[in-house]
Amino acid sequence: MVITLKQELIMNSFKTIDGRGVNVHIANGACLTIQYVTNIIVHGIHIHDCKPTGNAMVRSSPSHYGWRSMADGDAISIFGSSHIWIDHNSLSNCADGLVDAVMSSTAITVSNNFFTHHNEVMLLGHSDSYTRDKVMQVTIAYNHFGEGLIQRMPRCRHGYFHVVNNDYTHWEMYAIGGSAGPTINSQGNRFLAPVNPFAKEVTKREYTGQSKWKHWNWRSEGDLFLNGAFFTRSGAGAGAGYARASSLSAKSSSLVGTMTSYSGALNCRAGRRC
Repeated sequence: MVITLKQELIMNSFKTIDGRGVNVHIANGACLTIQYVTNIIVHGIHIHDCKPTGNAMVRSSPSHYGWRSMADGDAISIFGSSHIWIDHNSLSNCADGLVDAVMSSTAITVSNNFFTHHNEVMLLGHSDSYTRDKVMQVTIAYNHFGEGLIQRMPRCRHGYFHVVNNDYTHWEMYAIGGSAGPTINSQGNRFLAPVNPFAKEVTKREYTGQSKWKHWNWRSEGDLFLNGAFFTRSGAGAGAGYARASSLSAKSSSLVGTMTSYSGALNCRAGRRC
């Protein structure tokens, strides 16, 4: 089925949205908003062609129905929330981001997803001036960043970001970027650079000069770089920031193709192992 939402779907804590065993698309309207909640799983859904909605009355809880201003048109918007797992979804072609997490959101895992045909894929951090995002800890693992992507896979601010065993086969500007001193731990990823000779660099620092960003802890360990791709490292290398690393251990980058071969929404059947 294709579900076209007139307004954002907002959920309470301790909820799972699970599309296994069926072929469900949330498309052509509003999409998912995870706001001021904890313990949410979104699994096995196709989410695409999301549009800005709002300036309308929206139910935000069983007991509250009130006015909402305009939403940006993200596929999945995470706002002030924690303990979130975004797994095995297929995401593409939305008005704003595919997965955006802001306003002190933390304890987030984005895994086994298939991202295609989008500009600004993933924003992690509200703004350079919003220092409360220093609590943010996000793991990006086993995803396939595929055809038609341009930038922000992810774009990070302030917090700690573990980018591990992902397959980057397409980008037009850059793959991993950030500002405001984030710690980025890139391990065991495969980066295939585009043909464009001016877009070989995996990384991009924004809104600051080298005199500042050279102190940011951006590490690459065990990554595979193809077709001229390169990662500009900075910081202490194994500084104190990496002590907060995810407990997820990186596998060899040579295994990334196999590990991400079933990224995206799975073709499951009820009553059978998925």
